[in-house]
Amino acid sequence: MPPSTSQSPTRRHPVDHPPPYDEGPLRALPTDANFTHNSRTTSFERLLIRVSEQSPLISPRTSADTITGNGMRDFDAPSMDVGGEDDGQETKSTLYLVLLVLSIGGLQIAWCVELSNGTPYLLSLGLSKSLMALVWIAGPLSGTLVQPYVGIRSDNCRISWGKRKPFMIGGALATIVSLLALAWTREIVQGFLGLFGVDPTSDGTKNMVIIVAVLFVYVLDFAINTVQAAIRAFIVDGAPTHQQESANAWAGRITGVGNILGYLSGYVRLPAILPFFGNTQFQVLCVIACISLGVTVAISSLTIKERDPRRERPAEAAIGGVVAFFKQVFTSVRRLPPQIRAVCEVQFFAWIGWFPFLFYITTYVGQLYVNPIFADHPNMTSDEIDEVWEEATRIGTFSLLVFAFTSFAANILLPFFVAPSYAPTASVSDPPEKPNRILQKLVIPWLTLRRAWLLSLVLYAVTLFCTFFVSTPTGGTVLVGIVGIAWALTLWAPFALISAEISKRDALRRTKCFQSGQRTRSFGHQSSHRPSTPLSSLSHPTSPMYFNRTDAEEETDQAGIILGIHNVAIAAPQVIATLGSSVIFRSLQKPRGAADDDSVGWVLRAGAVATCVAVWFCTRVKEERDENDRDGMRSFGDEERRGSAAGLVTGMAH
Repeated sequence: MPPSTSQSPTRRHPVDHPPPYDEGPLRALPTDANFTHNSRTTSFERLLIRVSEQSPLISPRTSADTITGNGMRDFDAPSMDVGGEDDGQETKSTLYLVLLVLSIGGLQIAWCVELSNGTPYLLSLGLSKSLMALVWIAGPLSGTLVQPYVGIRSDNCRISWGKRKPFMIGGALATIVSLLALAWTREIVQGFLGLFGVDPTSDGTKNMVIIVAVLFVYVLDFAINTVQAAIRAFIVDGAPTHQQESANAWAGRITGVGNILGYLSGYVRLPAILPFFGNTQFQVLCVIACISLGVTVAISSLTIKERDPRRERPAEAAIGGVVAFFKQVFTSVRRLPPQIRAVCEVQFFAWIGWFPFLFYITTYVGQLYVNPIFADHPNMTSDEIDEVWEEATRIGTFSLLVFAFTSFAANILLPFFVAPSYAPTASVSDPPEKPNRILQKLVIPWLTLRRAWLLSLVLYAVTLFCTFFVSTPTGGTVLVGIVGIAWALTLWAPFALISAEISKRDALRRTKCFQSGQRTRSFGHQSSHRPSTPLSSLSHPTSPMYFNRTDAEEETDQAGIILGIHNVAIAAPQVIATLGSSVIFRSLQKPRGAADDDSVGWVLRAGAVATCVAVWFCTRVKEERDENDRDGMRSFGDEERRGSAAGLVTGMAH
């Protein structure tokens, strides 16, 4: 079947106008003989294939661009959408997925620097421990407010080079500036006040250093959340539906690499190795984090091309004040798709359980180390207690390094055993290559991603309850290492489930939008017997026919705001966990040099109770395959009853 002899899909057009749809001769429709469906293809995917092959607004597949000489489907050939643009559902290479998620690795290094070294740095500036909680609440607070706002803004961004890249680049620049300013806060404040003759060692100068440092911590958290919101939406937009699990698995692996690099850097005396980066460990770490973030964001932005957002419906009205913003967020929460709502419910209770572990596990392992020492030496001086706790902190940090390695190994291996929820539609006449057959044998058919996530939550809860029976730092380190397996699924499963649902609904929304405009043109032509609107106007961004919005489109939000709401389900419970932990500490905490202080252990066990609630909610999450079949048949049932897309083509040719 020869391709259309008219305008080539690879032809370049001026950047000020999206390329119009080619009005050349319609190509012959492919027959079912040209391809076979994978046995695991869902109804949704089969119907999408049918629409893309029969709709005159979406270029059909041809033998030239779909089937190679050996009968295999050529996944490198672009599948064109309206106007010759990639529809985003073609299978991507592993290199593409790595480049797509690479920036999240640089972001994770920045997170590690702040979380692992931020507290010691602020304490060195003179900040009291009682005020530390007010500083670190900036993380969940910024996650609750910033990510939904960035999601709404990026969804409505209509810059030609993408919806997400402006926020990725802008947020990365803000993160770099705030990291460097935080690392050199003392020098900046003392230098500025020195211009006015203020003594750099005075109490006023020290207090000003603390105030400015806390300010930069808040700016840093807001900037990091801006980058994170954009990167997560960037991954959803860039990967096809059936590869969302793979893309998020790669994101988890690269996050694991970032964790390992971040924790390993803390063991090396960096000022001696890289003195030109700074005079202190924290300064050198911040410079390394800035370089990592800048390079990875630049690589992802330059190598991955987003769909032209000007082809989408016009941007909604700008957000008004604070009340309007929260009103829009609550509206989006009410119309969340059931599957995404179920995942957010699980995340809410799961993160009440994760917060104590992430923030206090080092203290827990350290307490196991100091208990026998304090029991044998009850009258130690303050300096001796500090010396013992310094060694305890090192042992606790080592357990986190074990945790990072375990999580990374799980991120590498688990995707080979979990059965994928989606399978690409492909024409397969030859058996798969031998390595692929070997990997397919590793898949456990019943172990879907949802079930793997459920089992990981059970494992996490059981591990936290095992703190009743652990009394040595070695035993505590083993528990921390086991939790790394559950953490790997936490970084993968919920993001993959939500991303796949968003991608599926986005593809359906765009397809129904095109079909709506197609039917309008077809029926109008038959009734008037006059030349109808040219096809090029349907692809023009100002055409009302092109933006004929369906009910599904109006009722479903895009990736940015949905991922922002998902992050609220992660960040908001951390505030609840902080308050609950404070109550437990106030009731059970013993003096710093006392033995058998199990207050942190009880905080962890309270987190295990919340995780059990998350396990129950996880049983309500539907399997993706069932969701795919039901959504696909429901979405396209009306179109099938009214007539196939081929019938519309016939009507247009009338």
